[in-house]
Amino acid sequence: MARISIIIPTLNEAAVIRDTLTPLQNLRKRGHEIILADGGSTDETLSLSKPLTDTQFIAETGRARQMNSGARKANGEVLLFLHADTLIPPNADELIGGGLADTRRCWGRFDVRLSGRQAPLRVVEKLMNLRSRLTHIATGDQAIFIQREIFEQAGGFPSIPLMEDIAMSKRLKKIGPPLCIRQPAVTSSRRWEEQGILRTVIFMWRLRLAYFLGASPERLAQRYGYRAACATRIRG
Repeated sequence: MARISIIIPTLNEAAVIRDTLTPLQNLRKRGHEIILADGGSTDETLSLSKPLTDTQFIAETGRARQMNSGARKANGEVLLFLHADTLIPPNADELIGGGLADTRRCWGRFDVRLSGRQAPLRVVEKLMNLRSRLTHIATGDQAIFIQREIFEQAGGFPSIPLMEDIAMSKRLKKIGPPLCIRQPAVTSSRRWEEQGILRTVIFMWRLRLAYFLGASPERLAQRYGYRAACATRIRG
């Protein structure tokens, strides 16, 4: 089975990082590696994760830059990019290795499941998974995995502050369609619950539409950051 390098970009993720890393320890025992690419955390992210990772280091801040830096340090044949608040199935290595071999595809993603119990979240996740199957576009919440040589052929993630996952998917689908694994990766629904499920869906679709229509990722990142800052002030 191909060795998998699990690359996790972090920035002040002390509240969730152990919950993400602990279930991955069985994958480490089976020979896979965990790489944590930190963007300069000022909390306890690094100290909490140190015994649970194979490699951790400080990278230039920015998710795309951090993931690309992690990929350069990876030893695996398959690179799995995992958000710090996302959990993958315990047999993810079998699902990825077997799926890529059986389908002869070179990249893919998991279906996504949102962690909350609210009924509208079930609709949101179904639409996210359906959209991904129809468009061959994956998002970071879906735990994108890529054969290392294909990642290098595609040039890595574009160094943009937002939409790097969508931009990478557009590059990859020119090489071939993704493997869509139905067993879900479970990602935090906090964003939807705190900012409103419908409001968050509409906002994210507006961002993606603006991106597809040519808006710069830098400008979209400013809008995204402004909204997050407003939400933080409201919670405070």
